[in-house]
Amino acid sequence: MIQVSRDHNLKIPKKIEQFENTINNIEDKIEVKKSIAIANHKKINISKLKELAKEEDQELEIISKIPFNSSELIVITVVKKLGAYMITITEKSPKKFRGVFVNRMQNYCLEILEDLLQANFIRVDSIEHKQKREEYQKEAIIKLKLLGYISMVAESSGCILKKQYKQIAKQIAEAINLTTAWKKSDDERFKKRN
Repeated sequence: MIQVSRDHNLKIPKKIEQFENTINNIEDKIEVKKSIAIANHKKINISKLKELAKEEDQELEIISKIPFNSSELIVITVVKKLGAYMITITEKSPKKFRGVFVNRMQNYCLEILEDLLQANFIRVDSIEHKQKREEYQKEAIIKLKLLGYISMVAESSGCILKKQYKQIAKQIAEAINLTTAWKKSDDERFKKRN
């Protein structure tokens, strides 16, 4: 625990405690929702809250099971986790949305992964190769943005839940930032060579 001394300096502990479970476990989430409901004078169904919290944890647990491969770019692993999450949450989507949103979102995830893998296999040893690699990176970013838009429309239509859309948006933002950083890194390395 971090403490503030009388002269307003932080006293940072020398040893940090190890936590067995996550800091915000299911019981914590339920207590927070219960407190909010009590403050707003609303009734709540605790068993339903527990069920929803467990379901949410199971969806995110699927993503965490995909290991980070040290020989693979982080952005590729992030997109793999995004695809796994997308497939998991869209399995429960109403049938009427399967042709409109579900197929589109799942296909975009696979196409983004394909573009990033294609870009990763191109060596930046000439200007032509560099431009080809940039094209794949740009295509991946465009498809990530399209996926974000389709996810937003899917959420507003009731195909996916708001909490699921938030998780998708976080993962898309992370993938876009990593792809952009990768592109900048390529530019800097190419400038140093020439």
